[in-house]
Amino acid sequence: MEEIQKLLEGNREWVEKIKAEHPDFFSQLSQGQSPKFLWIGCSDSRVPATEITNQLPGSIFVHRNIANLVLNSDFNLLSVLYYSLYVLNIRDIIVVGHHHCGGVTAALNPKNLGFMEGWIGHIRNISRIHAAELLKLPTQEDRIDRLCELNVLEQVKNLESVYFVEELVDAGEEIRLHGWLYDVRDGLIRELTRKTLSPSKQ
Repeated sequence: MEEIQKLLEGNREWVEKIKAEHPDFFSQLSQGQSPKFLWIGCSDSRVPATEITNQLPGSIFVHRNIANLVLNSDFNLLSVLYYSLYVLNIRDIIVVGHHHCGGVTAALNPKNLGFMEGWIGHIRNISRIHAAELLKLPTQEDRIDRLCELNVLEQVKNLESVYFVEELVDAGEEIRLHGWLYDVRDGLIRELTRKTLSPSKQ
């Protein structure tokens, strides 16, 4: 069987499994979505949002890119963020990084990445800001792990400065920001930070 065909076969097997466990699942799903969370994660194939949190489709609105970046110049990310806040009325936003992230690893390598350099450059900037801390760590793996953490914290901070996030908070809404790190070595998620944006805290 061709590799691509395995995906189609897998889909049919998955449908039968879901129907057996949740007979009304697809009829309910077809009525629309009402996810409670926006997940901003890495494109890495090892970090699927619903699977690693044991959730069914429809529970998490997902945006993924290389190294889970939140950039004010990224109209794809901003569109997803705006839609989640203003249309889906999501109030919990989670930035999820992971250990052994290829994008973060590349940022610590001086090699020019061509087309990708403009994107990875944002992580290089974070590494430069925290260079003194990173250089004190004993191994390159330790530095990569720590930069994965610092990157998540920086992206959570970037969410605060998105103008329509600020507008929503100024209008009286409370938005909760979360920073998580998934460890591909044991499958567990660790919370790095959480912050509540509310008018009283502005």
